[in-house]
Amino acid sequence: MLPDPIATYSVIIPAYNAARTLDTCLAALARQTVPAAAYEIIVVDDGSTDATATVARRHGAILVSMAHTGAAAARNAGAGRARGDIVLFTDADCEPLPDWIERMVAPFADPEVAGVKGAYLTRQSSLVARFAQAEYEEKYRRLARQDRIDFVDTYAAAYRRDLFLAHGGFDPHFVLDEDQEFSFRLARAGHKLVFVPGARVYHQHRRTAWGYFRRKLGIGRWKVDVHARYPARALRDSYTPWSQKLQILLVPATVAAAVAAVLGKLRWRTVAGLAALGPASALPLAGIARHQGWPVALAAPFLALLRAAALALGLAWGLLAAATRRRRQP
Repeated sequence: MLPDPIATYSVIIPAYNAARTLDTCLAALARQTVPAAAYEIIVVDDGSTDATATVARRHGAILVSMAHTGAAAARNAGAGRARGDIVLFTDADCEPLPDWIERMVAPFADPEVAGVKGAYLTRQSSLVARFAQAEYEEKYRRLARQDRIDFVDTYAAAYRRDLFLAHGGFDPHFVLDEDQEFSFRLARAGHKLVFVPGARVYHQHRRTAWGYFRRKLGIGRWKVDVHARYPARALRDSYTPWSQKLQILLVPATVAAAVAAVLGKLRWRTVAGLAALGPASALPLAGIARHQGWPVALAAPFLALLRAAALALGLAWGLLAAATRRRRQP
């Protein structure tokens, strides 16, 4: 795909049974504003059983094939194959805007910058998907107020290749949240990570409440392992609003209070007060969701509760998994 000399940038896409979306992703990457000779595209076929490899070859991407090991290992394999000074990551179900590479790499003009985070867009009409977009936008507003961040998502991520490899890349132990663990690792080492809201990719968010719930459940489960390594981030990070942390705590607190009320140990008005705190804390998110339409804004408190319940259950799952591992250790 690339003539010599070595490419400046390497875009890495982990792909597992991604033939349905990969075509759009690669077509978008072929229309970038940076010169074609300045970047290479690497698709890591993570043991797909569909036509993922065929789609990658048709677009002229460099293809790396491996047994199905997971996205973290696939991204690492792509970085090991990369020739660029900067490695960029996106996902097979993303559609980068034409200036995505240009905007992602611009901050590296500052020699202190080690990593860059971009942003999501969506064209979806589903209420749940539009709520998910509002959720991201709430977090983007928080990130935009900070000169340094500590979380770079892999749907729009960029790192100096030498630094990425020197720090061992993503930990394949993580099924989810491997990008958060790696970001925290770099931030703890003192490296500068920055947010570029204009470096955007279109994405297909979860369209149904059940799909959204399952996604948050998995994130909660793996977040336990992340916070076991970086406990201070459980209290505060650059990405998560205080309201989300409060909502997660309110779920078990409200359930416990309701049980106590049934047993006559607590007044029901206390339970009602706790239950009301959740929707009240979601009002800032509802205000942001208004840009996605009034139905999304009205549904935001209820979907925020769904999110909190899924994350709380995921955290409980993760704690149980950690306890089980400890019991099995000799």
